[in-house]
Amino acid sequence: MYTVTNGPCTRLNSTNAVLKAFLLAYNNHQDLVLSPDDMWFIVCLQYAKYVNDHAEQLRSLFVEHSEGKKVLCVMELAFLSDENDLCTALNVLPGVIYDELYSVCGDQTPFYATVKRWAKWFREGRDEVEDGARPGRSVTETTSENIENIINMAIRNSNFFLLILLLSSSINAFNLPGLAPNEYCRFPLPGLKCKTQVEVYVNRLNSFESVLSHEYSYFPFCTVNDEPSPIENLGQVLIGERIQPSPYKFDFLTNYYCRYVCTKKFTSTDTNQQEMLKRLMKGIILNYQQEWKLDNIPIMLCYRNSENKEFCSRSFPIGCYVNKSDQTKKSCNIRDEKNDTFYIFNHLDFEITYHNELGETLGSTFGKDSSRIISAKIQVNSLNSNRCDRAAAPVTFQSTSKDIEIPFTYSVTIIKTSDIHWASRWDYILKSLPQTRIQWFSILNSLVIVLFLSGLVAIILLRTLCKNNPRCIQMVGTGTEKEQFGWKQIDGDVFRPPQKDILFSTLVGNGVQIAMTFLITLVFAALDFLSPEKPGALLTCFILCYVLLGIPAGYTSARLYKMFGGTNWQKIALTTAITCPSLIFVILFVLNLVLWENVSSTAIPCTTFVALLALWFCISTPLVFIGAYLGFKRPVYKNPIPINQIPREIPKQPLYTKPLLSILVSGILPFGCIFIQLFFILNSIWAHQYYHYFGFLLIVYIILIITCSETTILLCYFHLCTEDYNWWWRSFLTSGSTAVYFFLYSGYYFATKLKISDGVSTFLYFGYTLMLTFILFLFTGAIGFLACFWFVRKIYSVIKWDYVKQVAINDISNYFK
Repeated sequence: MYTVTNGPCTRLNSTNAVLKAFLLAYNNHQDLVLSPDDMWFIVCLQYAKYVNDHAEQLRSLFVEHSEGKKVLCVMELAFLSDENDLCTALNVLPGVIYDELYSVCGDQTPFYATVKRWAKWFREGRDEVEDGARPGRSVTETTSENIENIINMAIRNSNFFLLILLLSSSINAFNLPGLAPNEYCRFPLPGLKCKTQVEVYVNRLNSFESVLSHEYSYFPFCTVNDEPSPIENLGQVLIGERIQPSPYKFDFLTNYYCRYVCTKKFTSTDTNQQEMLKRLMKGIILNYQQEWKLDNIPIMLCYRNSENKEFCSRSFPIGCYVNKSDQTKKSCNIRDEKNDTFYIFNHLDFEITYHNELGETLGSTFGKDSSRIISAKIQVNSLNSNRCDRAAAPVTFQSTSKDIEIPFTYSVTIIKTSDIHWASRWDYILKSLPQTRIQWFSILNSLVIVLFLSGLVAIILLRTLCKNNPRCIQMVGTGTEKEQFGWKQIDGDVFRPPQKDILFSTLVGNGVQIAMTFLITLVFAALDFLSPEKPGALLTCFILCYVLLGIPAGYTSARLYKMFGGTNWQKIALTTAITCPSLIFVILFVLNLVLWENVSSTAIPCTTFVALLALWFCISTPLVFIGAYLGFKRPVYKNPIPINQIPREIPKQPLYTKPLLSILVSGILPFGCIFIQLFFILNSIWAHQYYHYFGFLLIVYIILIITCSETTILLCYFHLCTEDYNWWWRSFLTSGSTAVYFFLYSGYYFATKLKISDGVSTFLYFGYTLMLTFILFLFTGAIGFLACFWFVRKIYSVIKWDYVKQVAINDISNYFK
């Protein structure tokens, strides 16, 4: 080791070139720059040196003759004899140069971007490939001295440079965090995993007027039965996604004016066909929408709105219905003065846009006709023709019709673009969603509430903890007489255990588990690990995190239970693992019975129910027991003040401190911080829109925690000043009342934003809302209690020292007596 202090290092007995380079830069106060280009240059030099030293042994690998050295003749470029020929050569397109190189070198051809950069330098008059000056980096100069130094450095420190090269190569190959792109080509290319056929996958059908979603095969559409369906994750199964292959398939880079799929016939004598026809009519009346996918992106229905801006929806209708009053849905643009008429959108026009990533993507070598799909759009039409005759009449039928034939056809248009890359292909989908300006407005609105509450909490803490500091008293005052002495009068009762302490400990433990689950899930989502490209991943991550976080739940419940005087840790572990999850499971099971009865795709299969039970009892419950065991082994929380044997009588409380009123009012501020985000979240759940504001949601989540904590601390302090020491349950319910406002807002959203009228959908909507309300109640209640618990112990620790000093004075007085 060499220690350098207050000056340059003059003593160096090592021949290590790297150490020399570092010390030289240190002594001369210069930066040491190691660029990737330099590293690859070292590799090339070492390779050239090895080949030069072993030329005879390696000759057969490079040339076919074995007669020894031969003269290499370089012919003068005679075709550049005049200025016109030179201008012609300078204007050769980089694509032409790349194609010529590819025909000779094949897979060893440099990337297109490299050839394009060389051609640009050649047109600018450069005759060699040397790095120029770059901002923040040194100029690379190739000299014999530099080459010799680099060779020595590479020889003596081969492991060091090998590590650098491995790190640089791994960084180039790292794809964070989306899906791997699919490569498409016109014909199969040897050595490349590219697809020649584009496959369309169908999904469930949803409606804005019904909570019930149905599988694609529930309606009389063209299907395939001999192809396996893609594997769905746990979240996709729970939200009702049922992705299936479809007969809509076409070759890449091939336009189709018309392709026939199938014809669905309905006869009056076939009972099953008439049942399917009734389903189709009901689906059109309720405006059911189809959701199709292609290359892991949704097929979008795009149109121009009143402001001439393009708006894209990830679903498209199956048809439209004109009722007897000549009224129809917004999705129906057919007006032929026919009442009580159904129109079926049986013809689809696909518009596929692709981008040829030729030479622009590291890690892949593309041919001329290989590309990546950028967008998939669709237009719907009704044509009573199996040859896609645009002049044909639409497919129509009345509600009393029995014998019907519906031909299904489609067309495909392939469009090339160079403006959009594969990494940006979701932009046109997400730009149709609400802009981020309102997100910033909601965050600023929440921050104002947080700053106001933080100022009040700071004043209270300063008054209680710095009462003997004249500067603090001058800054924040002493407060009223109740603020000075009210909360001190109940010091012997404030830590008296609450009623139903087992239930209280259980709720707090489950709330901590949910809070940590929310945090981890939102962090992953904000880092784009749970992007819209991976449907169901968000719910899957939430469930797995909840299951694996059983230890914090058991630990928290056991420590509180032990502080309240409990002795049976197995009992608190069992209640923590069973009570709250069983309530959620019962609600989910009842809702699932209704979904099963109505043949909805959202109905959870029996195997998935068994898997959820296995996660609950085989993983989550043992982890809760482990956490409870560890928590019970920890020493009990010692109260700052001993508890009196006889409870103190609570004086009559003023109206504004009544439990019910104060609890309900306290939930307004936390709800005010999140209600804007709730609108977008409810839209994503019930209106089937994408939600991708996870970065904003993570910020709002942190603001919600702070707001719940500060609101609970303030109200807890006010109640203690009125000599009311029953703060345990009240602190939990104070912030937990935020869930009440969430339930009320969900009812308002149901009445004003949705068009649900049937009783089954109403029951399902409020059933799921009740389950979400209970989860939010546990989360916010636990946060409020933990904040209040910290605050109470903090302020009463001051009284503890006053109590100790008074005891010491009394002991001294008794001694002198």
